[in-house]
Amino acid sequence: MNHPALKALRRRTMLALALSLGLGAAAPAFAAYPDQPIKLVIGFPPGGGGDLYGRLIANALSKSLGQTVVADNRTGAGGNIAADLVAKAKPDGYTLLLAMSGNLAVAPATRPQSIPYKVPEDFAPIGMILEAPHGLFVAHGSRFKTARELLDAAKTQKLSFASTGAGAAAHMGMEMVVKEAGVEMLHVAYRGSGPAITDMLGGQVDSFFATASPLVNQVRQGQLRLLAITGDKRNPAIPDVPTFKELGVNVPVTQWYGLVAPAGTPDAVVKHLSDHLSRALATPEVRDAIRRDAATERNLPMDAFRGFILEDIARYKAALTPALLKEISSK
Repeated sequence: MNHPALKALRRRTMLALALSLGLGAAAPAFAAYPDQPIKLVIGFPPGGGGDLYGRLIANALSKSLGQTVVADNRTGAGGNIAADLVAKAKPDGYTLLLAMSGNLAVAPATRPQSIPYKVPEDFAPIGMILEAPHGLFVAHGSRFKTARELLDAAKTQKLSFASTGAGAAAHMGMEMVVKEAGVEMLHVAYRGSGPAITDMLGGQVDSFFATASPLVNQVRQGQLRLLAITGDKRNPAIPDVPTFKELGVNVPVTQWYGLVAPAGTPDAVVKHLSDHLSRALATPEVRDAIRRDAATERNLPMDAFRGFILEDIARYKAALTPALLKEISSK
């Protein structure tokens, strides 16, 4: 008998069987992930702030996933070499990038033609890890006791600020401060915080704008004075330091870190990694290590992290001026 209802029933039965067989075949393959060590590519040399956060997360994910996550330092070009390496890696979940504002927001905003990868097209966002405020530092013996004093003085005096590179995240952040405050300051680029701080202590430059967290200990030891930080609210680790927002200078950009995989990584693998990253960020060990020096853990998984990256790119693009573009392109 070839009744239409029976035909439809047979078709539904065969479809259900095919689906169940397909799922049965896929399940063991995914259940095995990760069945080998995962490489976390870090665009900083061992011992730096970004490297410490990368190794912290690698450690925590190793425990959570039950598989070793190995830190692989690939330095150069402000983290762009590491980003390019991961963008071109096999999208199987075994090569990840410690992404940061520099290589996934600032570079795409300021030098899109000079980087060999595209954001967000070449990456699958796993999740954000943390944000750290940028801060305006002066020598402890500086005549400037507050950020307001320094910005007011900049209206009538030729003052300077140091950063660790033209077009880098901190440089862009201070350019936003200067623009919002309606003042002008001379930018002096250095090849690292050490030489910049040495010159500031020696009086060659008036101030230094940098990610605050790596320098919090020098503030606590009395070597540096931190006048103000970026972000929406004061940080509990440094409660006496005001935000620029409190001064009427709204500068939302921060130094952030997160995890991304190459585009094309299976959704199930990305979701698995994202879930375990969320678990890691909830552990006291990770949370306390992040908060100790004025950073804040941020659990923004997958699409939420992608949205944040796009918003950050837009923020940096909005800060560009012809003069700033000229300075960045000349370096």
